[in-house]
Amino acid sequence: MIPIIIGVSIIIFFIISLVPGNFIDAKASTAHMTKEQIIHLKELYGIDDPIYIRYFNWIKGAIHGDFADSFAHQKPVSTVISTYVWNSFSIAIVAFILQLLIAIPIGIISATKQYSKTDYFFTVFALIGISLPSFFMGYVLIKTFAVDLKILPLGGLSSPGSNYNGLEFLIDRFRHMILPSIVLALLGIGSMMRYTRTAVLEIIKQDYIRTARAKGLSEKVVIYKHALRNALIPIVTLIGLSLPGLFSGAIITESIFGIPGIGRIALDAVSKRDYPLLMGFSMFVAVLTLLGNLLSDILYASVDPRVKLK
Repeated sequence: MIPIIIGVSIIIFFIISLVPGNFIDAKASTAHMTKEQIIHLKELYGIDDPIYIRYFNWIKGAIHGDFADSFAHQKPVSTVISTYVWNSFSIAIVAFILQLLIAIPIGIISATKQYSKTDYFFTVFALIGISLPSFFMGYVLIKTFAVDLKILPLGGLSSPGSNYNGLEFLIDRFRHMILPSIVLALLGIGSMMRYTRTAVLEIIKQDYIRTARAKGLSEKVVIYKHALRNALIPIVTLIGLSLPGLFSGAIITESIFGIPGIGRIALDAVSKRDYPLLMGFSMFVAVLTLLGNLLSDILYASVDPRVKLK
């Protein structure tokens, strides 16, 4: 993993360096800085240094956990990421659990009743979830539950002016998380349901499943005891690869609901040319992706008895 991380850091750093403009020039156009001030700030941040010198200065600090300071936030990049990433994670983990609880049972039912009305209904439901954009579903839910019914808040993570503590704080946070979590869950239910359906269909056609049925075992025992474990192998792999998505945020959903998440902050970093924050966020996602692959391998071995970890 270490050589891959180094290679990824080089690629990401050089790609970001190719983007025209910088934070100082963008700030100078609105703050009316003098030429001397602009030159001084560029020397201070090393913006005009050769690209290889900037990279080695950055990687030297990154090895010690120092990813430089964010231009826009005037704080260490690690502090900015740790401040906003948990807002994204709290919503994403709820949405992910909803996906698992809904998509896997639906996929199993759809596979066991292949080509029935139930299968067609769930297939259409999955395609709708995959096809509809998140901003459309977000605005529909806001219009229905926040504007018309007035039972849920419009957005944010807390009620304006509130000073809740303890249980009241948790309830208020939960109410604000419902709509964005539903949007994110609907986006992923369709694809996970199709994965589950395909995996179960492939397994129930195997010889050992026919043998289990020939022994007189009930259909529930055949499906949920003998077929489900092998059918979950690709789903377990998908769960491990979902790790980066739990922390990287959902830019569109966070923007619609006004959530101060890491995805929204990363988008602001692009528009403000806050390259240290963008570089730190990109490396954060890259490391999570590698850890997700490692987790997938471990989970794969724990589910599939044919694979052994040595």
